[in-house]
Formats: sequence, C-alpha cells, structure tokens
Amino acid sequence: MRTLDLPTGGKIPVLGLGTWCIGEDPALRGAEVAAVRSAIAMGYRLIDTAEMYGEGGAEEVIGQAIAEALRAGDVKREELFVVSKVYPHNASRRGTPAACARSLARLGLDRIDLYLLHWRGQYPLSETAEAMRSLVDKGLIARWGVSNFDTDDMQQLAAPDCAANQVYYALSERGPEFSLLPWQRERSMPFMAYSPIDRGSLADDAGLQQIAQRLGVTAAQVALAWVMAQPGVVAIPKAVRDAHQRDNLAAAALSLSAEDLAEIDRLHPPPKRKKPLAMI
Repeated sequence: MRTLDLPTGGKIPVLGLGTWCIGEDPALRGAEVAAVRSAIAMGYRLIDTAEMYGEGGAEEVIGQAIAEALRAGDVKREELFVVSKVYPHNASRRGTPAACARSLARLGLDRIDLYLLHWRGQYPLSETAEAMRSLVDKGLIARWGVSNFDTDDMQQLAAPDCAANQVYYALSERGPEFSLLPWQRERSMPFMAYSPIDRGSLADDAGLQQIAQRLGVTAAQVALAWVMAQPGVVAIPKAVRDAHQRDNLAAAALSLSAEDLAEIDRLHPPPKRKKPLAMI
C-alpha cells in the first residue's frame, strides 16, 4: 500500500477503512467486528473512527476487532494506524484529555496514532491545540490534527505540528481543490478525504460507468482511484461488506491514464471559484 509522509513524522496509508455509522446497533456488533477483522486480514492498516460514531460504539467495535487480530497474530500493533476524533464540545483544555482517555479505553489501546478535532466548536483553537500537544507529550497520541477545517480555519489555527485535515472530498464535491487542498500541499500536510465515493452515489454515475467498463472495473472504483491519484490525498471510504473492502483495495492499485483523467474532469469539472466547505 502506498503511503504519504506526515509533517510531524511517520507515514499514513493512502487508503483506509472508514467506520461512520458502525457501532450504532448492538445486534450488529458481531458482524461489524467480523467486518473490521476481515479488513485487517486483507491488508487494511489505516482505520478511521470517532467518539461521535455510535457514541463510542464504533470505537468499541474497532477495539474488539484489533484485540482479536493481535491475539491471532494477524497484525502487529505498530503496523496499524488508528485515527479517532474528539467532539468539539469536549475539546477544552480539560475535556480533550478526558475524551481521549475514554476513546483509548474503548479502543483498548495505549496510544491513538492520529487524534483529530472533529470540527470547530466553542473552544478557542489555541486551547484545543494546547490540550492536543499535552497528549502528544504524554505519549497518549502520536500526533494530532483537525477535521472539517477550511482554508481560513487552517490559517487561524496556524499550527505547523497539525498533522492532517480530514474533509468531505469526492468527484461530486471538488470544492476543496480551489484553495484548501493547494494550501495543504504547500505544507506537505495529508488531506484525508471522507465519503470519497459520495456515500456510494458515484457508483451509479453514468459517465464513470462508461470509463469503468472500458477498464474492466466498477464506477465506484474509478471514483475512488481518482481521489487517491490526487497528490497528498488519503481516502477513507466506509466498507462493511467483504466485496466492497476488496474492491476498494483493488482501486488503490488502479492506474488512470491521462485520457481517463481528462474525461473525468469533463464529467466532474474542478471548481472555478471558492465554495463553502461541505460537510456531511
């Protein structure tokens, strides 16, 4: 799996497993744990979650899956890159470490590899950043970053030690390309794209289906491969079904030609002006 360098050290895979909507129904717990185990077994090493997902339920699912995978010898802890996020209303000087402790307990880990502020809230960015740096100093997180931050937010944050920004980005939502993505590229800061297949809607895109048919893949794979082809971008699509997990892994190895990319730009043109940052 190709990786990107992080500005504060270390590397992050360009493809990960998103877990939004996981952990919400206790009746599905066994199947969801099995799905994360399956993803780890087939080679996923980046797993993204948040305390918001299932109000901690997703972290519990991931924690159980990781524990089982470690016991079975399927993976070593240092091979995994686990991302979680703190709610904005918890992101105070005292609330951030308390939230992190709860996430660590649910995940069954002694360190989170990347801990993000989920979106801007009522607390000053300087206060949250101070709390994040304290967690790094204590070894409870390896690095910190943000999510759903636009260019002006990043400029106000003014933190060279911010390791990443996670944003809604897909062929159907290319707004970040106007200013945010270039801003992060200039600073070698990975841009994490959530919902890179637009919650599956791009699988039904007629234009992408024509390209996919020519390449012998699916439209969803073309959409995902396009995201990962963008310099400095990491994709974290949610995938519970085994077939979708395998398709997404295959998309990481899919090479799009210059002609393919030009056709994709015609179908989904890049932005010509600044747009408000989209969130879902």
